Amino acid sequence: MTLPSGTYSTSDLSRKSGDIIAEALRRPVTITQRNKPRLVLLAIEDYQRLRHRADTRTVGTLETMPNSLLAEVEDAVTAYASTDESGQP
Repeated sequence: MTLPSGTYSTSDLSRKSGDIIAEALRRPVTITQRNKPRLVLLAIEDYQRLRHRADTRTVGTLETMPNSLLAEVEDAVTAYASTDESGQP
């Protein structure tokens, strides 16, 4: 089986680590295990760029929601509940 360019097996990694690392400094390299992608090697600059662009949202609960936002949500729910199907009060 021929692997796509930039893709190496874990066996390749142990035998040709220097060449694979050199390639990973130029572009991301996929490491496979039992013909399944398992790891990606990439330059630290690429990793840092990905981390910087990553979604930084966090999950919250009603208990951690600021009171002002909770009040707005409660007002919106109350307003919605007091309308009929046509949107009229």
